Amino acid sequence: MTTAQYGVRLKVAEKEYIEKEIANLTPQLQQQTLPVVPECVAVQIERVKNSNGNFATLGLFDRNHESKPDYTKWIHENVFDFMRACTIGYTVEKPQLFYIDLPKVFGLSDSTSDSTFVSKAESGIILEFTKGKDYALALTEQEIKSIDERYWQFAEPVEDGE
Repeated sequence: MTTAQYGVRLKVAEKEYIEKEIANLTPQLQQQTLPVVPECVAVQIERVKNSNGNFATLGLFDRNHESKPDYTKWIHENVFDFMRACTIGYTVEKPQLFYIDLPKVFGLSDSTSDSTFVSKAESGIILEFTKGKDYALALTEQEIKSIDERYWQFAEPVEDGE
């Protein structure tokens, strides 16, 4: 057997070994729970996948990630989960939602209700109010603060099933 033939056989044996290991690991990977990533990270993972790009295009390897978008900070802090998300998949994190529960205010509340909820807001302006949660607007922390930071003190978490 020549050196070239030996090299070819070695490469074939390595390939077969790797394929066997992957086949053995695949069921274990499928049983693991998928990492949970923020929506901004999921968007970037899909952007890179769909453009056949590489992760350098996300700016992940820049030294100063503090001035980069939110997703780079999350990725730097959760590298292992990010790599798992890229290889085995992920689920997108559901943002916590809140109602804006305003206290009794003259003209907005009556004697039968202790709370007034925001029911409609557009372009950072509150347009309508409601007495009960049935028509209350569920917003993220960022959305509430974009209306006015002072409303955050009246934020009430939306319970599952509401």
